[in-house]
Amino acid sequence: MPKVVIDAERCKQCMLCVRYCPRASLRLSDATTSKGYHPVEQHDEEACTGCAICALVCPSVCIEVYR
Repeated sequence: MPKVVIDAERCKQCMLCVRYCPRASLRLSDATTSKGYHPVEQHDEEACTGCAICALVCPSVCIEVYR
């Protein structure tokens, strides 16, 4: 099963990964980072296909996808 790993401290809440995820498996977290951002988290691991579109569109390069 694919796994999305997000470096929360580097995430700047741009929401591009959430917007472009074809399976809607990402969302904003309720937690905040030290800089005050709400990082993205993977909330539906079973929906993820490991396509890595989220990692490709991330301008902060804080997403890694393991297949």
